[in-house]
Amino acid sequence: MLLLALGALLAAPAGAAPRQERDPAPRADAGYVSVIEVSGLLDRVLVDFIERQIDEAERQGAISLVLQLNSSGAVVADERLAELVDRVERSDVPVDIWVGPSGSRAAGDTTALLAAARTVGVAPSSRIEVTRVLLGKRSLRGEAAIGDDVGAEDAVRLDLADNDAPIIGQFILGLEGVESEVVTVDGERQRQPVSQARFAQLPLSGQLMHTVSSPPVAYLLFVIGLALILFELFTAGVGVAGLVGAGALVLGCYGLAALPANPVAVGLILLATVGYAIDVQTGVPRAWSVIATVAFVVGSVVLYDEVSLSWITLLVAIVGMTLAMLAGMPAMVRTRFSTPTIGREWMVGEVGTARGPVSPDGIVLVRDAPWRARTNRVTPIGAGQPVRVVSIAGLVLEVEPVAAANDAPDDPPGSTP
Repeated sequence: MLLLALGALLAAPAGAAPRQERDPAPRADAGYVSVIEVSGLLDRVLVDFIERQIDEAERQGAISLVLQLNSSGAVVADERLAELVDRVERSDVPVDIWVGPSGSRAAGDTTALLAAARTVGVAPSSRIEVTRVLLGKRSLRGEAAIGDDVGAEDAVRLDLADNDAPIIGQFILGLEGVESEVVTVDGERQRQPVSQARFAQLPLSGQLMHTVSSPPVAYLLFVIGLALILFELFTAGVGVAGLVGAGALVLGCYGLAALPANPVAVGLILLATVGYAIDVQTGVPRAWSVIATVAFVVGSVVLYDEVSLSWITLLVAIVGMTLAMLAGMPAMVRTRFSTPTIGREWMVGEVGTARGPVSPDGIVLVRDAPWRARTNRVTPIGAGQPVRVVSIAGLVLEVEPVAAANDAPDDPPGSTP
């Protein structure tokens, strides 16, 4: 009796475990699907990454290479984009594209990849722009004007996409050659992939360069770099601000080089920096500040030929740069070197100490306040040597060594005692 009860207990399903039935059995040689994320403008970094992943998929014998796409255009040359599209079309491994996740967009020159792909899916709330290249490669079923943004359902209806898979897993399940199995979980039959999905992404260095190549990031880095270097120039020395500014300027220049930047606009921004520096040197905003502000605004607005900056980015940069150069920098320089804009004649004749070598420029201490100084003498003034102020030019003191001044005769030659 006990054995019968034990047999019945073992035969009964466990109450906490779901009942699962698998049919068919998974295969060991089901292969894999390579999935990469393509987000942001198509720049050189992304284009090279896609081509490398196509090569890798061909070497490894992948079933498919899936691009998870969210891009509003391309910033590479037309010839480079054409090479990528040709590589997609010639690939031994089919290239499929899923426009997702929800809220993503495929627009501009990016749609050339959609036209070259084998299968195109689009997530709900994502959109595809109707372009000439799409109309030339896919048979449009219905009416749509070039430039229209269509949602997932309309994209499928118009034959711009093959399905409206809500998640990338469902999109992969529908691809040709992908092995799947049917599993019963809690009485519900579900289809799950047997073929493995392998996700790849840009390396950290590639992610950095791709981020830097974003239009607003490149612009802001360029402007911040110029502002920090100018700040360091008027604080006498190479410190943290100078190093950070140099790094930001290098990254900003890289981003501008990768984007369709207008050289004239870049020149206007550089002119603005020089104009601001001239008036910061005098301590009072004057005509050069007006010229610099106009040049900076115009250069910022027309910086890119085919890409537009958001008004928020422009507002932050223009207002921030203008306030920093017209108010912040002059106040900082006056505070840093204790330089009021008027009433400095009392300093002529004052004796101070050279904080470092003055050859011909350097820093001196007058009444324990640091000043930028310059000497016109051939022999430099050594650190710690006493100096006398002989004149003031803007924010710079002209000094001479006290010993040299004391060596001069009290009366000019030929004078009568």
